[in-house]
Amino acid sequence: MTFNSPEIATIGLILLLAGGGVVWGFQRAQPYGRLGLLAWLQSLILMAPWLIFLALFALGLYLNLITVLVLLLVSTGGYIWLGRKLRQEGMKKLLHEKAHQRLPAANGQPPSGDSLASGEVSPLGPTPIPSDDLATIKNIFSIDSFFATETIAYQDGAIFRGNLRTDPEQAYPKLAEALQARCGDRYRLFLVEGTDGRPVVVVLPRGNSPQPMTLAQKNLAVVLFVATVVTTLEAAASLLGFDFFSQWQRYPEVLPFVFGLASILLAHEAGHYLLAKKWQINLSWPFFLPTWQIGSFGAITRFESLLPNRSALFDIALAGPALGGLFSILLLVLGLVLSQPASLLQIPSQFFQGSLLVGALARIILGEQLQQSLVPIHPLVVLGWLGLMITALNLLPAGQLDGGRLVQSIYGRKTARRTTIGTLILLGIVALVNPANPIPLYWAVVILFLQRELERPSLNELSEPDDTRAAWGLLALLLMLTMLIPLSPGLASRLGIGA
Repeated sequence: MTFNSPEIATIGLILLLAGGGVVWGFQRAQPYGRLGLLAWLQSLILMAPWLIFLALFALGLYLNLITVLVLLLVSTGGYIWLGRKLRQEGMKKLLHEKAHQRLPAANGQPPSGDSLASGEVSPLGPTPIPSDDLATIKNIFSIDSFFATETIAYQDGAIFRGNLRTDPEQAYPKLAEALQARCGDRYRLFLVEGTDGRPVVVVLPRGNSPQPMTLAQKNLAVVLFVATVVTTLEAAASLLGFDFFSQWQRYPEVLPFVFGLASILLAHEAGHYLLAKKWQINLSWPFFLPTWQIGSFGAITRFESLLPNRSALFDIALAGPALGGLFSILLLVLGLVLSQPASLLQIPSQFFQGSLLVGALARIILGEQLQQSLVPIHPLVVLGWLGLMITALNLLPAGQLDGGRLVQSIYGRKTARRTTIGTLILLGIVALVNPANPIPLYWAVVILFLQRELERPSLNELSEPDDTRAAWGLLALLLMLTMLIPLSPGLASRLGIGA
């Protein structure tokens, strides 16, 4: 078996990304001892079936559907078992830490930590906060939460530098409740990482919080929704071989397609809104992105509330692609199963070479039918493909896209900025290499002008999502790559995909 350069590049990219994620996870887990190792193993076993499947597929081998289901079942069982062990170890560690903390208190000793030179906050220059309010805010700091040593003017508020005296999860509620008790709802408190890498407290007036949609923004959302309906009608008509605007009387033929794509978009947005409701976060109306090629690229949704922590950002960001992507995969698989030689819709077999994920699923279910020049398929196949494409594009790790929000929540703002720049560069390169495909350039423009900025910091920006969330995030990004990376002609030929 021989490989040409594109195949080696594809296989190498998958193995490099997967291996890098595994090694990074192991290094991140090492400082936490047995607890961290169990969390790392849990994330590894979650990704193992997909890594095995993709590695074999890239080598020209494919597993049947039963074997894939068995791998997923074993992975799920192992994930649950490791989760139980993780909870047991976590409980043991928690009890040990509480016992350790009680010993100094019983001996009359103060808590351990950095030495305190002074109990006063020393302001450096005037702040926009009124002096009376500033003096009140200084009183929220204490030795058991955050001991402030310096005040710096920042925007309409102030930054307080000092020493964090406990875990962010324990410090933030104490500080926020103290600020609420003394100043009401006039100010918001953020616990973030300063420029020097040390925790700082930022206090800003409530006016800096996200604002509800204006009437003009709501009107724009309605216009974009109508435009998306129009482009979806035209995309469906093009798929069936006619122009909708000149033959609009044939609208009954395209309605099933329109309703199908609408259900995928609805599932995606419903995922966001359900998790936002769980976290008590307000979201704006969706701003749909119309396109003539596939009808819609999904929607842009803004946060209208401050996020409590990065876990909330992760959950809301992942929920949309998870629900929309799962629904799309079900449509794709169902469509492949229902595809018969008598199916009216026929597409070139090269269609299945455009994605590792779609090609793999099609090879498992359709088998030798993919060796024909034209493959008869059920329309649900196209709908599932469109849903997965929309999901994958939204999972690109850039700005305020769902993928960018995932990266920001797991790895922090610095890494998210770098992946945003990298994604824009990569989209530009793909657009130059393949000018016949307008989607990369269109999406790069959307990101550059509408979505390149990161989400504003959470109220508690220091607390990272747990390793379980990190594992699910890595899996989502991995599946995004398998959807967007195409099969090379040589590999597709050995797998029997294409005439």
